[in-house]
Amino acid sequence: MEIIGRVEEVGLTDLGVPLIDAKTDTGAYTSSLHCHNIRVIEEEEGKQYLCFSILDPTHENYQEKEYRLEEFSQAKVRSSNGVAQTRYKIRTRIRIGRSDYKTDFTLTDRKNMRYPILLGRKLLSKRFLVDCAHKYLLPLPKKKK
Repeated sequence: MEIIGRVEEVGLTDLGVPLIDAKTDTGAYTSSLHCHNIRVIEEEEGKQYLCFSILDPTHENYQEKEYRLEEFSQAKVRSSNGVAQTRYKIRTRIRIGRSDYKTDFTLTDRKNMRYPILLGRKLLSKRFLVDCAHKYLLPLPKKKK
């Protein structure tokens, strides 16, 4: 197992999102991604798509791109203060260090939080040991050519 810091730079490979800071959160089961303008649209053929933008215009890595995914689900998430909410959930690849992992992310507005991504237990378990005293312990992900 690799040792991961409380904050690491990660990339969202499938979504084309470059390196951004992510906070490890062993209290959260599922990882979470900061998005805005999250909505479901239905086409004439009856197909539904989840539409959203990652980050927000004030973030340095913001890209004016709207994502539109056909594969998504919903999940009930209970916050640390005990309040439950239903969020949309997607499955995508994340690059941490030199490796890619397929994992679930719930989409939520985290604009008032310091880190746009939380890495939950489902992703961390059996892969990483978390050293909460340090940041950026893993090598930076290699850029795809």
